[in-house]
Amino acid sequence: MTRADSLPAPRVRRLTLADYRSYAQARCEIDARLVALVGENGAGKTNVLEALSLFSPGRGLRRAELSECARRDGSGGFAVSIEIEADGMTAQLGHGLSAEGERQFRIDRAPVSSARAFADHLRVLWLTPAMDGLFNGPAGERRRFLDRLALGVDADHGARVNKLERALRNRNRLLEEGVLDKRWLDAAEQEIAALGVAVAAARRETVSRLASLIVASESVFPWADIAIEGEIENMLAEAPALAVEERFRETLRDTRRRDAAAGRTLTGPQTSDLAVRHGPKNEAARDCSTGEQKALLMGLTLAHARLVGEMTGKAPLLLLDEVAAHFDPKRREALFGELEALGGQVWMTGADPLLFASLDGRAEMLLVTPGRIEKAF
Repeated sequence: MTRADSLPAPRVRRLTLADYRSYAQARCEIDARLVALVGENGAGKTNVLEALSLFSPGRGLRRAELSECARRDGSGGFAVSIEIEADGMTAQLGHGLSAEGERQFRIDRAPVSSARAFADHLRVLWLTPAMDGLFNGPAGERRRFLDRLALGVDADHGARVNKLERALRNRNRLLEEGVLDKRWLDAAEQEIAALGVAVAAARRETVSRLASLIVASESVFPWADIAIEGEIENMLAEAPALAVEERFRETLRDTRRRDAAAGRTLTGPQTSDLAVRHGPKNEAARDCSTGEQKALLMGLTLAHARLVGEMTGKAPLLLLDEVAAHFDPKRREALFGELEALGGQVWMTGADPLLFASLDGRAEMLLVTPGRIEKAF
């Protein structure tokens, strides 16, 4: 196993926001591995984390429409820029939205096509209060979480998931319209089968690797027993990908009438679920207490960060929104220790500065007030 402290660890050295959410103009310089954003509720702490999360493919930790990120009474667009440093080398990354609604991405001020290009420089992971209901919520939320896990180690996974969703919508439309030319449906189902198997295989490999790492790791947080529940994933455990792809295509062909009546495709990785158990108690996570679920999710997040470091060769940037308040002082100190051991940069938020008092001299403390970010001490 690769030691976390031996991995390259991209760190944000400078963050600049323009017309982003509550910030007309804001800039901060960062010198530490651990960063604590403190301030009253509603001051704009989560906005900072969200701006950083958009350096990963997708819609960020809030999953908001990009137009919502533009400051009210601003230009209609926004810009976010970071300067990162790793192994003595620096790079400037930027993303934004023009006043005309055009998404923009830049590396060292040169345009790039998408946030996928940022993955060559850093991987961004996060944990937010909105994820607290993950184990009790709908399967779709766990699939989205699972895809974020896979995206952390495979930067192309998100694009495949998006293509699969579009292909499924296309097949559903063809079935709804009663298209008689089977060649259209054959082509749509061939695409779904290829993409579906690729998505399922990436999910399965990520869960397998993560489960193995969890078994080999030590943490103050309870370990999670994780598995995928899905027909295509189960097939991949028993047969080569090409054979599974053919079986999936045949299933799609044979279930057209059923799926047309249902109004959706009932077989495929779009119906899979992530099963999580509290390892020490051997109990389904959904049946655990709220505190146990929070600790289990924190442990899973830390394990995923270690996996990303091992598989990409770079310690990830980790964003933790309001997590310190969940834990008692002893477990909170253990959390800080594990975060330092990850080797990468960690940004945390909290309303109470006392939550981070023990990090004095070990973390960058930033005071957030409406529209402003400044050194806390």
